[in-house]
Amino acid sequence: MTHFFRIWLVFLFALGCSAEETGPVLRVWHAYRGQEQVAFETALERYAEAHPEIRIDVLENPADAYYGKLESASPRGNGPDVFIGAHERVGSWAASGLVHPIGQTRSELEMELHPKTLDALTYADALYGYPLTSKSLALFRNTRMVPEPPSTTNDMLTAAAEHADPEDGRYGLAWQATEAYYHAPWMHAFGGGVQDEAGDFRLDTPENGAAIDWVAELLNRQQIPRSADGAMITKLFNEERVAMIINGPWFLGELEGPIEDHFAVSPLPVLDQSGMAAAPYLTVEGVFVSAYSPRPEAAGELAYWLTGHEVAQERATVGRQVVATLETLQSPAVTDDPILAAFAAQLENTVPMSNQPQMTLTWEPMAEALRSTFRSDSSAAEPLARAQQDFSSMADVDIESANPRPYLLVFSAIFLGVVGWVGWKIRTHWAEIRTHQSSYLWVAPAALAMLVLVVLPFTVGAFVSLFTHHEQQFHFVGMANFTDIVFAQDHPVTDPKSIYFTLAVTLIWTVSNVFLHVAIGLGLAMLLREPWLRLRTFYRILLILPWAVPNYITAMIWKGLFHENFGAINGFLKQLGMEPVSWFESFLTSFSAVLITNTWLGFPFMMVVTLGALQAIPRDLEHAAEIDGANGWQRFWYVTLPMIKPALLPAVILGSVWTFNMFNIIYLVSDGEPGGSTEILISEAYKWAFERNFRYGYAAAYAVLVFGVLLVYSKGANKLAGQRVL
Repeated sequence: MTHFFRIWLVFLFALGCSAEETGPVLRVWHAYRGQEQVAFETALERYAEAHPEIRIDVLENPADAYYGKLESASPRGNGPDVFIGAHERVGSWAASGLVHPIGQTRSELEMELHPKTLDALTYADALYGYPLTSKSLALFRNTRMVPEPPSTTNDMLTAAAEHADPEDGRYGLAWQATEAYYHAPWMHAFGGGVQDEAGDFRLDTPENGAAIDWVAELLNRQQIPRSADGAMITKLFNEERVAMIINGPWFLGELEGPIEDHFAVSPLPVLDQSGMAAAPYLTVEGVFVSAYSPRPEAAGELAYWLTGHEVAQERATVGRQVVATLETLQSPAVTDDPILAAFAAQLENTVPMSNQPQMTLTWEPMAEALRSTFRSDSSAAEPLARAQQDFSSMADVDIESANPRPYLLVFSAIFLGVVGWVGWKIRTHWAEIRTHQSSYLWVAPAALAMLVLVVLPFTVGAFVSLFTHHEQQFHFVGMANFTDIVFAQDHPVTDPKSIYFTLAVTLIWTVSNVFLHVAIGLGLAMLLREPWLRLRTFYRILLILPWAVPNYITAMIWKGLFHENFGAINGFLKQLGMEPVSWFESFLTSFSAVLITNTWLGFPFMMVVTLGALQAIPRDLEHAAEIDGANGWQRFWYVTLPMIKPALLPAVILGSVWTFNMFNIIYLVSDGEPGGSTEILISEAYKWAFERNFRYGYAAAYAVLVFGVLLVYSKGANKLAGQRVL
């Protein structure tokens, strides 16, 4: 045994020596794909060959989970030494200590890297990373329709009018007008922005209002399409049904068909009303050194090396990236490439997106101001005032910290009381428990699963509701989140963001859906049980398909059907000589759209349950009632319905709980439009957690209140059904 132990010691020592000989390891994280990934990782391989004393460990991350993984893994020592990231998060990273200022100053790098890309990575007068690439919007043209780039907006609109035929689904110009990011070029061209000269966030400026009113006029004149999303614009441009679009370099990967041979990119034109060029937001991808890296000097050397001309030229030619290195921007690798040259020219007229943490809070209020103005004939002044108010309420997270001791005493007392009660119950029924111990063993796996998957997450969520999340840290605030929600301190009761307004919408949503599910499902089941109906099996299979298809797929299909310009429903209305409906521009039509979608999803379940219950009813009972003189309605009401009620009532309870929490349909079909008025409680809680300053504690309190509502409902429903679940 001693000899074996010595052998292992020698092996571990040799392993340690070999690891030491390989030198330090630099972990590099990125989220690149395709040719961008090839160019970047090829550069890292070259660096590793030139520095054999350093081993580089590269990890490619999925883009949607990249930042969450980065921010959670780095403080625990599991993150990278060097990572690639967008500059918008620099402010929050600096505040949370994820990154530190780099060793070089801005003045030392201005001769090597584009000044605007350095601006983007500067926060509180310190430079936090090295810029690698830049991305912004530009003008894509179908060169068959618009051979020369327009220099002014009048030229652009004149060229667009020559190819526009809205009745035939053709447009001269298109962009996602209701999205704040795509609206930014015109906002800046009018002299506006989301920040004033002092750096404070101001959305309700006259310049911002003028920009929105200008776009609203284009929409009213049908010069650009309404309700244009990314998929629709891609389809229009590829099918040559739009002459010009506004999009970014990511759109290059979506071009297909003949359009790939005759398109061009050019900078956005000058706005005639102001004489200033349309200036889109500039997004800069930088290379950062993690503050948690144990090798900051080696990591910093690698990060700076990646900005060199040789590496930048490879990223430009292979990865087709608009690099930040000035020598490369002026080289034939960029100037001889018409697409890269166009985006490089647009770089001169861009506005670096603010890297302050509050920037993320501007998107939703600005988008709502755009949609609200476009839905009405009034100016943008009032919608922008509401947008500023919403921004201020979301940005205000300075809740005073609470003393945790009283809460700890209360929770300790509750915990001890529960433990004592359980112990007393076990002691009282110990003989019975021992008699049925094998039964408890069978139930144990399910009980353990419920504990881990339901009870534990709920308990953690309930505790999170007592905290507020700010700058990557949680602060204990006690019941402050609950009082804000219950007493409507942030929003009036009549505001769509108020829990009472949302609760009322949720109740209407649930009752309406369950009524339609039961009525349609019951009616179809009664029809499908009749022996005179031919092909009954075929109809049953056909009618159950909506329930079999995943609901998120169904939601996206119905979203397309309700599209204002290209949806099949509006197309059918046009064929009947009726006006198309802007489904998501009023509460009634938007609510009807999501109600129709969820009814389509829900009635098959009720139909199947009812069909099963009907099979157990002897037809002789109905025949006897018919002989006694009962008509069809009386036979159904007094004979059939009472006999299927024991099976139907639990299905109604289950269906109402599903509908109450039907997140997918609301989020994917209406997204709460207009103005959040069709949100339900579960979708509103999601937005507070992930779209409104990451207010996890507020969202957790919202979820606890939702649980309370469902608990009260389930107790009442179970009592009504004559069952006891809790």
